[in-house]
Amino acid sequence: MATIYDGAFRTILNDCRKLIIPVINEIFGESFTGEEEIQFFPNEHFIDQKDEADKERITDTNFTVIGKTQKKYHIECESSLPDGKIMIRLFEYDAQIALDEGEVTEETLTVTFPNTAVLYLRSYKKTPDKMKYIIVTPGGTVQYDIPIMKVQTYSLDDLFEKRLLLLIPFYIFSHESNFPEYNSNEQKLKELKAEYQVILERLDALERQSVIGAFDKRTIIELSGDVIREIAKKYDNVQKGVGDMMSGALIETEARTILNQGISQGISQGIKQGISQGIKQGISQGIKQGVNETKKKTALIMLQDGELSIEKIAKYTDLEVAEVEQLAENQSM
Repeated sequence: MATIYDGAFRTILNDCRKLIIPVINEIFGESFTGEEEIQFFPNEHFIDQKDEADKERITDTNFTVIGKTQKKYHIECESSLPDGKIMIRLFEYDAQIALDEGEVTEETLTVTFPNTAVLYLRSYKKTPDKMKYIIVTPGGTVQYDIPIMKVQTYSLDDLFEKRLLLLIPFYIFSHESNFPEYNSNEQKLKELKAEYQVILERLDALERQSVIGAFDKRTIIELSGDVIREIAKKYDNVQKGVGDMMSGALIETEARTILNQGISQGISQGIKQGISQGIKQGISQGIKQGVNETKKKTALIMLQDGELSIEKIAKYTDLEVAEVEQLAENQSM
C-alpha cells in the first residue's frame, strides 16, 4: 500500500531529479558527476495473472542515467518491517521493466534487468545489508545482489557531506524512537528543533553556493514538513514544534522568492520611470520607489496568509514595523 513516504520519495525524485545522482553513487559505487541526463519511464506496470485480470504494479522509480554509458535503475522506498514478499515484488517489477523494453531480433528476445536497490527508512534487527536474486535457467544459473540503503545509519553530517540531500525529508526517522521523550521534555524538543534549524541554515548555504536551486530547497523543506507531520501525528508537541518550524521556513522561502522577483521588477520599472524623466536623480528615485512598492506588496501577501507576526514580516521584507502595522490596519478597513 502506498504511503505518504512513498509519495514524498517519488515527488522529490521527479521534481529534483539531479539529487538522485549522489544516492546512486553511494548505493552502487558509481562515479557520476551530476551532469548526466536522467530519463524517467512510466512507473505503472501490469503483471500477467494468467486467467485473472492483469494486476497493476506501481514502482517507486524507473529511470535511466545517460552519461558515457547508459544504466537503468529501479529503487524502492520502504518503511515497513522487512518480509520475504518484498523480494517477490521487486522481481515482478524488474522482470516487467525488462520485458517492457525488451527487443526481439530474428526470433531472439533480449531483456535488460535494471540495477535495483531498496531504500529502508526504518532499520530493524531483521533488516539485511543486501538481498539476492538467484535465477535458475536451462542455460545456467544467474545470481546478483540487491543493495540496501538504511537511512537511519546516516548522520546529518553524512547527508550534507555526501550530498545525499534527497534523504533529508526522511532524516526524522532517525529520531522516531525518541518521540515520547521529545513530546514530554521541552528541553529535548528544543534540541531537536535546533538540529532542524541547522538543516535549514545548511540548505540556505547550499543555495547561496548554487549547489542547489531555490526550487530544490523549497521542495526539500516542504516534503520534510509533510513527513514530520505524518510520522509524528501521535505526538502533538513534536508535530507542532518541528512541523510548524518547517512550515515557517517554507513561508519565509516563498516570501524571499516573491520579494527578490519583485525587487528585480521594481528596479526595471524604476529605471524606465527615471529615463522618462531624463535625469540621473529620476532613475535613482524611480528604482527606490519601485522596490519599496514591491516590499509593501510582499508584506500584504504575507499578512493575508496570516501565518507570520508583524515583526517577522517587517524583518523579511525590510520594512519598518510601523509600516507593516499601517498596511495591516488599511487591510482590515
